[in-house]
Amino acid sequence: MWKLADTLLPSRLLLGTAKYPSLHMMKEAIIASDANIITVSLKRQSPREKGGEDFWNYIKSLNCHLLPNTAGCHHAEDAITTAEMAREIFNTHWIKLEVIGDDYNLQPDPFELVKAAKELIQRGFEVFPYCTDDLVLCQRLVDSGCRILMPWGSPIGSGKGLMNPYALETLRTRLPDITLIVDAGIGKPSHATQAMELGFDGVLLNTAVSLAKDPIQMAAAFSHAVQAGRLAYEAGMMLERNCASPSTPLIDTPFWHQVERT
Repeated sequence: MWKLADTLLPSRLLLGTAKYPSLHMMKEAIIASDANIITVSLKRQSPREKGGEDFWNYIKSLNCHLLPNTAGCHHAEDAITTAEMAREIFNTHWIKLEVIGDDYNLQPDPFELVKAAKELIQRGFEVFPYCTDDLVLCQRLVDSGCRILMPWGSPIGSGKGLMNPYALETLRTRLPDITLIVDAGIGKPSHATQAMELGFDGVLLNTAVSLAKDPIQMAAAFSHAVQAGRLAYEAGMMLERNCASPSTPLIDTPFWHQVERT
């Protein structure tokens, strides 16, 4: 179990609900993933709009925690308005805050993001900001009151994995008390494992599952990958060495002599 905001959860995998071949496939993939939190976009799939009712019924049947997002917003004011609508419709104060600054790589606008985060926190939201791995930006968001950060591994939907592990590891070291969730760019289960091995608290992904040849099987693969990475981090991984070291001592060599050499 781990604590996200004020909620205890068994799974550290968060899953999106977009781009699945069918609603049935979406539901089965989410079940296979064991995810307890799923993201929904008000601008792209509103339960109040035509065609959204079936989607909403599937979502409710999953009995998962909802994390609405402000996808598609480019300004703080737009994101704040969308967040207020999401709170009313989905009955949650959680919001994944997205304020996009560039339409080519969907990189967050750091200035508008901080502005929106400050205002939403004052309005009682638990803000999950989608941000880059820039330490200064992340610190500004924390100073604004964010308890959770969602830095990207790489641009949304790119599948490139962790482009800058050093920056992500730095965030983990410098912000030890902040919940960190890698969001965006995860393309393979091994990418999710790598993020968890760095000490991140969770992983959020969508495209790698929804566009897989078999979304259900891929969702299960990511579930195991996240668990494996977290277990490895908690167990304490061996340090890299510049020289070889035999794992089994020679019969005629006392084991304590081997320990001294290593």
